[in-house]
Amino acid sequence: MKPLIEVRNLNVFYGEQQALMSVSLDFYHNKVHAIMGPSGCGKTTLLRCLNRMHELDPTVRVEGEIILSGVNIFSLSAMQVRRMTGMVFQRPNPFPNMSIYDNVIAGYKLNNIPLKRDEADQIVEESLRKAALWTEVKDKLHKRGTFLSGGQQQRLCIARALAMKPQVLLLDEPTSALDPKSTSHIEELITELKSTVSIVLVTHNIAQAGRVSDYTAFMYLGNLVEYGPTEKVFTVPEDKRTEEYLSGKFG
Repeated sequence: MKPLIEVRNLNVFYGEQQALMSVSLDFYHNKVHAIMGPSGCGKTTLLRCLNRMHELDPTVRVEGEIILSGVNIFSLSAMQVRRMTGMVFQRPNPFPNMSIYDNVIAGYKLNNIPLKRDEADQIVEESLRKAALWTEVKDKLHKRGTFLSGGQQQRLCIARALAMKPQVLLLDEPTSALDPKSTSHIEELITELKSTVSIVLVTHNIAQAGRVSDYTAFMYLGNLVEYGPTEKVFTVPEDKRTEEYLSGKFG
């Protein structure tokens, strides 16, 4: 398979402290990729590099290449990259002063992309359907997004990311603030979404990585220890540290 994203010799520094050490891996079309490992291992740093969120911190320095659809993302504007790579964070963060409808198309407004009313209507409905939220909110589109439950708010944030038609959806522990039922909804949604978008999921939850991902990366102290098909990583890990992490000996 030709990769959608190729990460090559990625080094990341926060000031003098190195957070990622020569990380290289590929992410594929229409697959779910889990990045797991203990706190502080570099998972979120790697994820933030994929859409250049790291540039919001002036102390961060990056070396290496990230190739998305054949183009080095560092040769594009950050805005272009973020349109191609939708991001969803740990805690649901709908814009509090916007309606559900306006939350979904917020990316178009922030990027000054004009939309006709019928175009906006179509994008809102399509995105909410993809996020499995349409039937729950179709009669409440002009209520604030914060009116929704935590799980619904997170699905609204996923709809907002999908509205820009990204090639990749980046999920940074999207269920860590949710109850088990809402977590189950999001996991089902992730499995459904991979037919239309590639997904990179950072998770602390080993069982979640096993349930939803096609490929799993295990990171430790800024290094990529192991990466491969999830079934192989979970059943016959090549590195002893992976085996120990999966068996709960540390992390």
